[in-house]
Amino acid sequence: MTPTGDARSDALAAIAFMPGAAGTDAIANYWLRQVTLRLRREVCWLWRERGSLAGVEAGSALLPPFVDRAAGSLDLTRYHRDKQAFFTSDPTASHLTGLIEEPLEENRALPERGSFGWIARSLPLEPVEQFVLATALLPIVDSAAGSVVATCLNDAARTEPTLALVQRLWDDPADVLARFDAGHVLVRYGVLLMPAGGWDTPLSVPPLVARTLLFSGAELPSAMQAITPDPTREAPAVAAARVIAGRDGTRRIVPLLGAAGTPLTDVAAACARSAHRSLVAPASSTRREDLAPMLTTAWLRGDAVYLTDGLLARRGHDEVVELPLPSLPVTIFIGARDRAELKHLADAALVPPIVVAPLGYAERLACWRRAVPAAETDAALDGLLAEVARRFRLERDAIARLGAEIAALGRRPDLDDLLNACRGDIDLGSLAQEVIPRFTLDELMLPPAQTRQIDEIVAAMTNLTRVHYDWGTARAWNEGGLAALFAGPPGTGKTMAAEALANTLQLPLYRIDLSQVVNKYIGETEKNLRRLFDAADASDVMLFFDEADALFGKRTEVKDAHDRYANLEVSYLLERMERFKGLAILATNRKKDLDEAFLRRLRFVVDFPLPGVPERLRIWQSVIPPGVDASPLDLPFLAQRFALAGGHIRAVVFHACLQSGGHGAARVLTMPAVIRAVRREFDKLDRAISLDQFGPYAALVTKEGTP
Repeated sequence: MTPTGDARSDALAAIAFMPGAAGTDAIANYWLRQVTLRLRREVCWLWRERGSLAGVEAGSALLPPFVDRAAGSLDLTRYHRDKQAFFTSDPTASHLTGLIEEPLEENRALPERGSFGWIARSLPLEPVEQFVLATALLPIVDSAAGSVVATCLNDAARTEPTLALVQRLWDDPADVLARFDAGHVLVRYGVLLMPAGGWDTPLSVPPLVARTLLFSGAELPSAMQAITPDPTREAPAVAAARVIAGRDGTRRIVPLLGAAGTPLTDVAAACARSAHRSLVAPASSTRREDLAPMLTTAWLRGDAVYLTDGLLARRGHDEVVELPLPSLPVTIFIGARDRAELKHLADAALVPPIVVAPLGYAERLACWRRAVPAAETDAALDGLLAEVARRFRLERDAIARLGAEIAALGRRPDLDDLLNACRGDIDLGSLAQEVIPRFTLDELMLPPAQTRQIDEIVAAMTNLTRVHYDWGTARAWNEGGLAALFAGPPGTGKTMAAEALANTLQLPLYRIDLSQVVNKYIGETEKNLRRLFDAADASDVMLFFDEADALFGKRTEVKDAHDRYANLEVSYLLERMERFKGLAILATNRKKDLDEAFLRRLRFVVDFPLPGVPERLRIWQSVIPPGVDASPLDLPFLAQRFALAGGHIRAVVFHACLQSGGHGAARVLTMPAVIRAVRREFDKLDRAISLDQFGPYAALVTKEGTP
């Protein structure tokens, strides 16, 4: 059925084959229509050429038939003059030629940034280059174009345009060869995708890029998110200067370094604002493979881009990461927590990193006062906020969020409310295990000197905020916390004392899991320690390093690479311990094996001796379970005769309970059960024992063999 005159007129006036398929950019629409008109004219010619070869009457089908591809290529020269004559003699082809020759209407208004017209003018692009770009865009605009492209390419399976098709449609095929190769600016900037493979490889434009080119002033794609700058934050002068310098048409990669929670995006947005740019970032689901079209889209829009080091993480230990499109003139901020995370980036545009300092105490306190306005008229509450600001090194966003949670209580918060809110974010991962304190300071059985030292630790932690920020020691001591060493034989109460301190100071206690921290691969132990200390610094926790000599051992003479890296681990620990802001307790049975430099950095060294007779008696009395009758026991005799540490005494009582707690048995401990348990404990410790020590109870142990 032949279309009516009105239908034919509408078809020839359309931008694409699909009615209404067009962009909002006038220049893009002009070139899309050029591609469509030339495809229509090519189809008219193919009807004549292929129809005569295949014996098919023109108009008997919608599209001309496919023919042998080799024969079609051989006939290009044979029918060249006939084709040119056909374009002027055939009524439809002649009309299409006239429409093709209509010039682009001049528009003196500057095109919208990022549009087809803008890129054509700013690069600048020759007509044939604009035609190639429009050819690649057509299948994105028009879902009906694929079959027409396949007809012109003489292959039903090839529905995407190629440079070979462009050569057939353009008036001068040599123009295409002269203008296009893999180094063309459209390819280098990621606007046009042209895989290696020559004339027959498909041409395409990434959908993100096509959307920006076709629709002037298009909103930010959902795959990207805008970073709104904080109006109160000023950009660091050095960073702002580097970003502004990036407006010279070259790429700039600006690393921003900061601890966890540091508002790196705010700093990047402030830097971008100083260069009169907006800042965008990929959505959370973005993969590294999706970066190229996002970078191109950001360049078209005139935006800077913020990336995290996690998006650029290496897949292999030795992999070097290269950002795509190295020629693209766009400013890229990369947020990272450590300089080491940037070493795998290979890019000539990488500038020296900008270090973003975390909030200081005064800034944190100001944020807390804004987040909890009631503190303005409540001096006691303001004092609580001062303590919280010292304990928790949180950033502005976290403090604002916690302030909203506290306000939801609907009442005046107390210290427990503030501490519980802040501690909800504690996450030390698998590197440490939380310990629920079981003991109090009253339960410690220590000599007077050691008891005074424990009391001094409590006083020091209680007064730390006042001394640092009212007395002014924070600057000299870098706001440092406290570190103490508990040294002594096994069972003397080191772990018990740590739990009692945590209970008294109301601090969460975390035992360091050495199996997770220590790693055989060079450098991994330091990374684990950094993560551990960074999280602990911000969270107001107490770290307990049991068997501390495994981590804090002496540095050795360097004989090979292993010694050198082992010494580096110790050196890193020394430096990191000195900067730790909380309370760290190191416990060891082998004090002499610790590096002397650690001892200098420890504020307290508490030696836990084996208990004397009075302390042992108190320990025996304290470890008897409350519901157990211990009246048959001669506790003074046990304390006098057996020099056991508290942990061993606790083990003896537990063993005796296990052996006495049969079904239906009375809850009572007797001397025979305890004496046998003492014998078992000495055997376990492989310590010498004599019958004289058991006195009148010697017969109880000789029944099992002479000790």
